[in-house]
Amino acid sequence: MKLSVPDMSCAHCKAAIEKAVSDAGGSATVDLERHEVIVDGLDPADAQNVIRQAGYDPRLA
Repeated sequence: MKLSVPDMSCAHCKAAIEKAVSDAGGSATVDLERHEVIVDGLDPADAQNVIRQAGYDPRLA
């Protein structure tokens, strides 16, 4: 699923989100220019919660 993460802006943001999703059992592909994250392996609610816990505000794109 694709999530919009408007407050994501740098390589640190990318790494933090990828790690959080990976630690939860999924995988994330981050596009910093578009402020989008594609998450596989987690349901939408879990993906959003994991990214929120990492300090970001994801929304379904």
